[in-house]
Amino acid sequence: MHYDGMKKIVFLLTFTLLYCTAHAASVDTARIYSNAMHKEIKCVIIKPDAYQTKNLRFPVVFLLHGYSDRYSQWVKRVPGIKEYADQMQLVIVCPDGSHSSWYFDSPIDSTFRYDTHISREVVKYVDANYRTLADRNHRAITGLSMGGHGALYLALKHPDVFGAAGSMSGGVDLRPFPDEWNIARRIGDAHSHSLNWQKMSVINMIERKLPQPVALMIECGTDDFFYTVNKQLHQKMLTLKIPHDYVERPGAHNWEYWENAVEYQLLFFHRFFNEKHGAGK
Repeated sequence: MHYDGMKKIVFLLTFTLLYCTAHAASVDTARIYSNAMHKEIKCVIIKPDAYQTKNLRFPVVFLLHGYSDRYSQWVKRVPGIKEYADQMQLVIVCPDGSHSSWYFDSPIDSTFRYDTHISREVVKYVDANYRTLADRNHRAITGLSMGGHGALYLALKHPDVFGAAGSMSGGVDLRPFPDEWNIARRIGDAHSHSLNWQKMSVINMIERKLPQPVALMIECGTDDFFYTVNKQLHQKMLTLKIPHDYVERPGAHNWEYWENAVEYQLLFFHRFFNEKHGAGK
């Protein structure tokens, strides 16, 4: 090949690489100091490509991990969420919920205050350090498994903070699992602390009369060990006439299911944000 032709090809390849790099989501790893727990806690923050436009502000989706995982799992296991951030013009925040916090402020262990950390400290940090639309109508939260319960729990407890919430394969009723996943280490054993198990399960929290509605999307695979409790939550919400989207499809409690599910969760939030923005709220 002629030398000049080779130079042109190299130039084009370099230009293409630089263009693609310049027009892609970027990933930050932040260290957020928790006053509630007196330590630094890591968090992944994904910015869409349009974040480079200095005058734009963006809605935020908080994406929670499951039991035994950590803040980095979503971006490692589902790298496609960076493309969704670009396509839907979202900032996506993946906080750390520890190995088994269940996203509670533990009533029996004051060293676990992940409700306060996520709903107050992380939200405050992100709004202070990133160009966000810093109101409930542009803020949503979802997660998988432990994080699915955590997302609904936090949104129902803090409807002033989150305007929309979702759950993928969430453990939405804790009571059938008294000996599993360190739940008892966070809220006490199911016998002597039965009231905690009742009032801290999303399936009972859904009965609360909220000062302002939260848009809800719940989904679970039909082969998931949490399928029954999700179906029960759906039926209860129908009985109580609580508006929500509910999805069940073939699938188990695994990353293959969540990789597929997260796109639909983000689309649900994207539509919610657009409706609120269009209404000027």
